[in-house]
Parts: sequence; C-alpha cells; structure tokens
Amino acid sequence: MKKKRFVWHPNTQMKEWDSFNEIVKSKGMYLIDSDGNNYFDAVGSMWCNVWGHSKPELTNAIARQCKKLQHSSMFNLTNEPAEKLAESLIKISPGMHKVFYSDNGSSAMEIAIKMALQYWNNIGETKKTKIATLENGYHGDTFGAMAVGYVPEFFGKFKKQLFPTIQIPVPNKYRIPKGYDYLDYQNYCLDKVEKKFSNDDKIASFVMESGAQVAGGVIIFPKGFQMKISKLCKKYNVLLVLDEIATGFGRLGSMVQYTEQKSIPDIVSFGKMLTGGYLTMAATLANKKIYDSFLGQFNDWKHLFHGHTYTGNPISAAVANENLKLYKKNNLIKKIQKTSKIFEEYYDKISEIKTVGDIRHKGMLMGIELVKDKKNKTPINPKKSINKIFFEEGKKHGIYLRTLGNIIMLVPPLAISEEELDFLLNRTMDTIKSAENKTT
Repeated sequence: MKKKRFVWHPNTQMKEWDSFNEIVKSKGMYLIDSDGNNYFDAVGSMWCNVWGHSKPELTNAIARQCKKLQHSSMFNLTNEPAEKLAESLIKISPGMHKVFYSDNGSSAMEIAIKMALQYWNNIGETKKTKIATLENGYHGDTFGAMAVGYVPEFFGKFKKQLFPTIQIPVPNKYRIPKGYDYLDYQNYCLDKVEKKFSNDDKIASFVMESGAQVAGGVIIFPKGFQMKISKLCKKYNVLLVLDEIATGFGRLGSMVQYTEQKSIPDIVSFGKMLTGGYLTMAATLANKKIYDSFLGQFNDWKHLFHGHTYTGNPISAAVANENLKLYKKNNLIKKIQKTSKIFEEYYDKISEIKTVGDIRHKGMLMGIELVKDKKNKTPINPKKSINKIFFEEGKKHGIYLRTLGNIIMLVPPLAISEEELDFLLNRTMDTIKSAENKTT
C-alpha cells in the first residue's frame, strides 16, 4: 500500500513521479531505501558529498558540538566553531579578508551580489549598478541568483520579474557557432567582454562560476579564459565575483579553483562540500577593499543589511572544521587528481555508445551529452522526461543518476576509490545502453 506523501519534491514532473523511493540509511558510497535496495550515489547527493555517507569523524563532530552549543545567533555575538572556520577559509583563499556565512549556495550568491553593488555605493560611485555575467551560467534559484545566472529553460517564467544583466557568450567546445574554431570563439567571447567594459562605465561587477559551468551542462572553461576575464576586470575597474559553490573544494581538482585559474576575485562564494555534505552551510568571502568600504558610523548607513537566522551555526561550522581537517589528513586533493584520471580511461568506451555525442570532464565532474545523431548533434528529446528515464534505468543497475536536460551528470563523492569509480563508469555505460530504445 502506497504511503501518502506531503513533500513537494524539487525539479520533478509531478504526474510522472507518482511515488518516490524512501532512503532510510546510508553507508560509504551507497544510499539504502526502505526495501533494502542499494544505490551508488553517482551525484554525491546533489554534488556536495565528499567522503561518502556516515563518515564517523563527521558524525562524531556533529554529536560533540550538539552537546555543547546547538545554535547561537551571529547578531552581536559569535561562536568558536564559526570563528575557527573563518580563519581556515581565509588561509586557503588567497586575497580574501573576511567571511560572511549563510545557509546555502543561492543565499551566498545573493550576498555576493549585494556586496558588489553596495561597495560602489559606499565609496560614492553610485552610477556603477550593472552586472555582467556569462550566458548559461547558474548561481541558484532565488531571484537575484536567477537574474545573474539566467538559464531560460529553468527561469523563463520569471523573466519579467528579474533585473536585467549583461550576458556574454561562453565557449562550449562541442557547440561552436559556424564560421569559428574553438580558439577564435574564445577570443570572440573575450572581445565581447572588453567591448562591454570599455563602452559602459556603469558595470559594477562580472559574475561567473569558477573553472566550469556545472548546472549549465558541464562546460569546462578553456585554459586562460577565466584569467583573461580577471585581467579585464582589473583593467576596467569592475569587481570580479566568483561562484565556487559547486566547483571549489576539490570538485575540479583543486582546493580553491580560482588559484588554478590564476584569477583572484574581489568576492567568492563557497558551499556544497564545505561541510562534507552533512549539514547546510555556505560562505561568501570578500577582500579587504570590499570589507573596509562597509565600515563607518551607524548613521553612515554603510553596513550590509543582510543576515540569516542560522548564519554561522556552530554545529554546521564544527562539522566543516572537521571536514577541512580530513582534507589535510587524507591529502584529498592529490588523491582526487590521481583518481580522476580513471575518467579519461573511459572516454573511448563511452564515446562508442550510439547516443553519446560529447564527453566533458574535469576532476570529479563529468558530463555526457546525449544526442539523436552524432553528425547533427541533435539532442535526444523523448516524450517522457530524460531525468525520469535515467533515474529508473540507473536504479536497475544499482546507481542513483540525475540528468540535466540531455546531459548525464556524474558528480560522485570526492573520496571515491579507483575501484568504485570503475564500477560507477561501467554501470553508467550499461544504463545509457539499456535506455537507448527509450530515448531515440
């Protein structure tokens, strides 16, 4: 007998999804449902899981903190775990000076946008009010984040309510416009940035994901692209705001992705893997120039009017501190760099599958783009939702998969072993093959 449910589930077509598997426990790389079925977590519980599930060090850190201090407001107060975490974040984030906590990635980006706009107001440059960003970027589902990371398929229904932004095309190697090669199109995109900056002194900031666009289809930025944007920002006095919610903390193979990209920002946001995927928490970091602009007397009204009930929650901060300890203790970044090479060994095998048009990969992130025919690169477009098809087929092969449009996302827990990654990739190929008659 089906149990009546009251949860409104995210991003699912309700008439298609008449029931949901109930996850009752987890261990290692697996989620376990109420019927005892095991699902390999191929998406790291929405890209946030680092060590797998039920990691004793993390669950014990939560339990210890629960016995001492469960929650205390950061309004006029502070707590030791939050202060310790902020110090650690500043140490690993070159150029950053202060940390502002929030509950989730969307909120962290809303804070970043507010900081960037208010900075110019605080220093008397009131005309700088515009935001430039990359097409196809994604920064969250709240209104400011939707405006800055406008994905038409996701947010088209709200377009009239969103504030306008300046959109710059992004080089997607698989889908370059006719008449360009990959390098030419990179230069075209960068030229667009410079022309906008040079012709409009009202641009306050440039907002982009750091290293890759994830929800936009796993678009890996070409080498030097982000660095060149960073240099243009400095040249034209535009703040660089980076989103590392999904790309930082090792996901792309480096702890802080902007260091690899050689593009130190004015403001950067972290989230998802900050707590190892165990509790909700995000952080927005700003450099000294940004922070100092908010200092003043009360009647100057320069302070940032923003705060969340659970800002700097001590339990979340405590598990984040333990998580960072484990990164260092287990030399996780080097492990990721080694393990991620397994992905490359499967390129040819995956590419041979009839419906696979392109593979994009960096670190512990892979996007497999599915097409009707490889020559024309036409995306698959079955009557039933692609996400539903691959969720059901994945279950048959013991893996929990999610797609974004016609792209299969593999975003496993960062500490996955080489053997486990072999298992995941083989099961993913089996899933794609078994789904072919339902998608073409």
